[in-house]
Amino acid sequence: MMRDLRDRHDVETMVGEFYERAFADPLIGPIFTEIAVMDLGHHLPIMCDFWETVLFRAGKYKRNAFQLHVALNDKFPLEQEHFDRWLEIWVANVDESFAGQKAEAAKTQARRIAYSIHRRLHASSRRENESVSPRSVQAGL
Repeated sequence: MMRDLRDRHDVETMVGEFYERAFADPLIGPIFTEIAVMDLGHHLPIMCDFWETVLFRAGKYKRNAFQLHVALNDKFPLEQEHFDRWLEIWVANVDESFAGQKAEAAKTQARRIAYSIHRRLHASSRRENESVSPRSVQAGL
């Protein structure tokens, strides 16, 4: 029987296994390796801080995750299919190693995060497109 996530060590296992899979994925792997050019040695402790804070209220993550995704989206448009694949890998990874209340929370929070970041990224690009309305283009504004 699988056990639930209990501590930082479990978070490190979960996050490390996720990134191993994500980096190897043909759809989202290149975003991590070629666009973001992520250094896992640097990135993994940050992501462990993030998930430890989300799951155990550790208060270790102090960055702005959305702004990091805005910068990445400026380099390469992050579409629904990318968020769907990220989530699919995340959920499968959690399900294969852990079960319980914290594991369910990890999946629920990942769904919320993926939805929120995607929605906010595309809401800001819609606002930019709306600021150049067809009327203003026709009027030469």
